Amino acid sequence: MSKTTGGIGRRTFIGGTIASAGVAITGFPHVARAQAKTIKVGMPTILSGRVALLGTSSRAGVQVAFNQINEAGGINGRKLELVDRDSKGRPDEAAKVTRDLINNDGCEIIIDAEASSGSFAVHEVIRDLGVLCLHTCSESSTLTADPKQFVKTAFRCARQGIHDAVAGGSYAAKIAKEKGLKRWATCSPDYAYGRDNTGEFIEYAKIFEPSIEVVDQLWPKLFAPDYTESITKLLQTKPQAVYSALWGGDLVAFIEQSNLYRLFQNTAFFSGGLGDPPLLTAIKQLPTGLNTVYRYSKEYPPYPENKAFYEAYVKIAKQEPTNWSWQNFVGANFIIEALRRTNGKTDGAALAGEVEGMQLKTPLGVDGTITMRAKDHTIINYPVAWGKTIPKDPWVIDYVNMEWSKILEHEQQWKKAKGYA
Repeated sequence: MSKTTGGIGRRTFIGGTIASAGVAITGFPHVARAQAKTIKVGMPTILSGRVALLGTSSRAGVQVAFNQINEAGGINGRKLELVDRDSKGRPDEAAKVTRDLINNDGCEIIIDAEASSGSFAVHEVIRDLGVLCLHTCSESSTLTADPKQFVKTAFRCARQGIHDAVAGGSYAAKIAKEKGLKRWATCSPDYAYGRDNTGEFIEYAKIFEPSIEVVDQLWPKLFAPDYTESITKLLQTKPQAVYSALWGGDLVAFIEQSNLYRLFQNTAFFSGGLGDPPLLTAIKQLPTGLNTVYRYSKEYPPYPENKAFYEAYVKIAKQEPTNWSWQNFVGANFIIEALRRTNGKTDGAALAGEVEGMQLKTPLGVDGTITMRAKDHTIINYPVAWGKTIPKDPWVIDYVNMEWSKILEHEQQWKKAKGYA
């Protein structure tokens, strides 16, 4: 049975974020000033280097939600305080700072805003310490799909690779049929998420269009400084279409370097990470017609509360939201609702019991809700759509959505094939 939260009307939502209007993302300290009776929530994440946007946008997304509840009086008078730490993108450091946040900083809840490589390390710390944890950035399917990874107090409030793969494969197959795109190549980062995401996308593209043939697969290192070698190899191979799971600053670098070689003139491009507005605006010459999965848009889902979230976020971060922004905002609201139900008690098992199966009202759900599925602790009913780039606001248009009933049907078949179901 689903657990439904109370509504969040536009007036209530905006009212809860007014106090944040003048707070820049770089303005609030890594550890906010101690307040009496605060509930400390720790966040291990990446705050330096090429993909620092992951951490800064995650932090701002949580801050919007925390500002809202704190301005309304907190939980039984207790304010929520965010304490973040930079893992520098290293899994060993992610595990270390997570333990430090709990054992030394007094954090009673963890929002894991790590990339997938770090999230598996954080996951094992949570298995050991038993506090409530929301994984808000990792998209690697195995984190929650594999029963061996199950942790009672850990949940994923982030899109999952298999969901994107089903929708993306269907979308790509339709275009492949229309344009005769049979020769495909891939170029994705060489780590768990990159390989899992790419494998799943190609698998479903082939299911929906069997004529697709993969002629080459390239695996540059995560956070590689230069992609000339990969781009040159693609030009030599001459695929008709390329799929990439590159993300963050790595993807910006890849596209800008590809522009120099005119890669996209004769090659269709499909991206699992391009749809974040700050990335799109960072690209000096964004090509028209690149295909990307939905990451975030103020126009979609088309709810007034989504635009209210956008406005509140921009006032804090001084830039547009990312996929990580809304995922962390929603994750923070799962925590807030669970704390309401436990009357502010922070016991990991008690909070997990409330989050499990919760149906959260949120403007970031396709029907105004996102559900935390009980059986595997991952969200469903979030936007899974694909669109095409244009070199101006809103950057991605013509979103094609896939019904969740079809996604879940294929996901169940995938789980059985993997031995997960």
